Amino acid sequence: MKKNLMLLGFIACTMTAVAQETQVTTQVKTEVTTQVKTQVTTQDQEEPVQKKESWYFKVGGSYFLQTAATEFPIVSGQLPNTDVYGADGTTLLSRETNHGSFGEGFRTNLTAGYRFTTRLGVEMGVNYYIGQSKTMVQTTHKQAVPGAPVFVDGKAEGRIKALDLSPALVLFLGETNGFEPYTKVGVIVPIHGDLTIETNRTYTTPAGITNTYSKDVVKPEPTVGFMAAIGASFKIGKNLSVFSEVEYRNFTVHGKSKETEIYKENGEDKLYTPTSFRPDASYSASHVNYVDQLNSSSNSKVTNAAGFDNTKATDDISSFVGISGLGLTIGVKYAL
Repeated sequence: MKKNLMLLGFIACTMTAVAQETQVTTQVKTEVTTQVKTQVTTQDQEEPVQKKESWYFKVGGSYFLQTAATEFPIVSGQLPNTDVYGADGTTLLSRETNHGSFGEGFRTNLTAGYRFTTRLGVEMGVNYYIGQSKTMVQTTHKQAVPGAPVFVDGKAEGRIKALDLSPALVLFLGETNGFEPYTKVGVIVPIHGDLTIETNRTYTTPAGITNTYSKDVVKPEPTVGFMAAIGASFKIGKNLSVFSEVEYRNFTVHGKSKETEIYKENGEDKLYTPTSFRPDASYSASHVNYVDQLNSSSNSKVTNAAGFDNTKATDDISSFVGISGLGLTIGVKYAL
């Protein structure tokens, strides 16, 4: 009987000890779990989730230097050369081919961008470009009228003005202390523009000197170009940043048509008035339609002299100019 009572007491003590240990363990686990949840909650409150989607706008100005120079096209029947003649006006002393790119000049731009994530975005830029004037043809002391003492000195200079759109894909490389580099690639879609060729000539005759001025405007065919840039922005405020980009742009433009808008002699308008220096005052002399091929059905004095119509634009082989450049853009960026 005593043995049974002692065994029963031992079991009771053991069960009590186990129950106490279980209670302590459960209490410790609860405290640890509560502490971990509290730390996680505190960290979440201290580190807010970064907003990934956002709009931004940029405005800037650029200057581009020309790259990939090519030979200039023929200007009013004259090869793109710089020619210097001797005293007789017929002996060619020197000749240099004129070449270059119309990609040199100033550009202003307005850009809207949308950032899908912290790394990826798209942009749409609107750019207005004014190129530097380029000498396309230059002549010094050339005999203008065979067998007569009439000499001409002149220069033809071309300049491009254009408005284009430039959609691009942007890759952001990560922000550190407000500084964020990025790269982008895209295309160039010209929506308006022309090549203006201004020609000044001086004719020297025994009777005196005549100064002439003409302005030809070449309209382009639709085209698409390529652009790539690497840049960086730096925050100067909550939503405001300054940015800088080094950009390469390249595209080729083919001529669609050409019109002589102005022709003057000593300041007097003589566009459609026959003169000794511009005897052909017809519509065909002032208007050119560029084509890929001349044949017997073209309105051309070269391939269809018998059927040439002076009341229509002259057909001529299409020429092209290069507009490639490497430039630096500096501006301001505002993020929503």
